[in-house]
Amino acid sequence: MTTEGTVLHADLDSFFASVEVRDDPSLRGLPVIVGGGVVLAATYEAKAFGVRTAMGSRQAKALCPQAIVVPARFSAYTEASRAVFDVFADTTPLVEALSIDEAFLEVGGLRRIRGAPSVIAQQLREDVRSRVGLPISVGVARTKYLAKIASAVSKPEGLLIVPIERELEFLHALPVERLWGVGKVTAAKLHAARLSTVGDLSTLLEVELTQLVGHGAGRHLHALSQGRDPRTVQVGTRRSSMGAQHAVGRGPHSQADLEATLLALVDRVTRRMRAVDRTGSTITLRLRFDDFARSTAARTLARPTAHTGEILDVARALLRARWPEIERRGCTLVGVSVGSLDDQPEQLALPLDPASDHVLDDTIDAVRNKFGTSAVRRAVQLSQPEREGQPILPD
Repeated sequence: MTTEGTVLHADLDSFFASVEVRDDPSLRGLPVIVGGGVVLAATYEAKAFGVRTAMGSRQAKALCPQAIVVPARFSAYTEASRAVFDVFADTTPLVEALSIDEAFLEVGGLRRIRGAPSVIAQQLREDVRSRVGLPISVGVARTKYLAKIASAVSKPEGLLIVPIERELEFLHALPVERLWGVGKVTAAKLHAARLSTVGDLSTLLEVELTQLVGHGAGRHLHALSQGRDPRTVQVGTRRSSMGAQHAVGRGPHSQADLEATLLALVDRVTRRMRAVDRTGSTITLRLRFDDFARSTAARTLARPTAHTGEILDVARALLRARWPEIERRGCTLVGVSVGSLDDQPEQLALPLDPASDHVLDDTIDAVRNKFGTSAVRRAVQLSQPEREGQPILPD
């Protein structure tokens, strides 16, 4: 007899793309890409050709020329997310949202009235499919970490239960890249030490691992490799930051190119913030160089804001301050996040100008919500031929 854990990780499959296929059944079974300049989501038919999220659309089309590209409709995704989270709430009151399309659920107290965790998980999948029309994958395990891995392994539209008696067997067979915190640089260090699976890593003493990858990372990875994850499902917590990033590939990249990328990222982040009535005051720029090293720089504003122009000015200043280093080392990824998020509405500075950029932000949001994200674009995001006859935003 096996014993089931009580933590569920529920993750919608290719969320944005699944919403598009649901709303337009003619797309079913076809390679579909959501997004304009950057791939925001792709169906599994497109992923089979190597298309990945955050990839440039030009590269994606080169990999999959037959792909159908559709513009993002964030209002539709928000509505779908709310419907899915209603299903989560009807399943258990203990729901911890991770993002718009995934959450942890604790079902340990429901056994007498709802059955075993595996039964609850199967019913959850059926409810999301019947009530919202979307595919979802669910992992069931004793810890949040294992449940999240289980849902990822079960995709697409799967269910995977990790019995407590066999969790180390399941965990130790995984590649080291599956561990939280193992990126390309850390993975390279582990592979150089002939550690390819989590099981290989689990044979090391903690002190040996910290010598290999650093103190903090070593302690973290050693605990995970032993199946230790004391975190519980937290209810009522909200994200402290929102961000976005884009892989620009190996250069050369001009400063104007990277600033245009930065503008698109800030535009995306601030629109998400305004959609949920949140403001923030700490702007962080993230860079990844050609040698895979990463760097961050941050600045805190005097007052929180969700205004695109204000946050963009700070992000541009941070980028320009790092430009000599970018020229010297190259850049393969740009990211921006807004932290210290607040639920208070934005306090506008005096004088209140009805024609201010704050009003422009609201107007742009309204246009995009009604006609799609590509309905209005900034001039620097367009190539020269595209500028003729296009509605554009001031830089």
